[in-house]
Amino acid sequence: MGSRKHKPFGLKQQSPPTYNTQRKKELNIDRSLVRSLFPCIKSHSASDGDDSAHNVEFAGGNVCLITTKESWDQKLAEANKEGKIVIANFSASWCGPCRMIAPFYCELSEKYLSLMFLTVDVDELTEFSSSWDIKATPTFFFLKEGEQIDKLVGANKPELQKKITAIADTQVACQTQPQ
Repeated sequence: MGSRKHKPFGLKQQSPPTYNTQRKKELNIDRSLVRSLFPCIKSHSASDGDDSAHNVEFAGGNVCLITTKESWDQKLAEANKEGKIVIANFSASWCGPCRMIAPFYCELSEKYLSLMFLTVDVDELTEFSSSWDIKATPTFFFLKEGEQIDKLVGANKPELQKKITAIADTQVACQTQPQ
């Protein structure tokens, strides 16, 4: 005797959401979570459209949220033109250590305006993040003229502060020396 499932009378069976519909909902949740965790981040998108999920600008801070490979390239070109060293934070909205260090990262971005602070969501830019060989989040890359000069894996506040201070001090020393 086989078992048969019966629909309750009068109820329509709903089809499951498509992958794209479900993913859009997840991304909207992730973006709002990112906004709440990184209040000083300015979202940066290469498009000029009115996509509020991407183009929301946050008060304060010097951190740009990178959402596309094009925006990454654009910010690196800008940093190179301005002679700025880039600190790129590869993180994830679900990552506890990433959430813990986010406010500190924002504070550092406000203190060291001569540096460019970027945040890349590893889930939103999966392929791009994989090309950087990310093994854990957060991972911070320090870039000069697009080349990696240092790296920090993990949410180690004292070590992050030490590396950023050393880079900023070196940058100031280079700018004040006669050429």
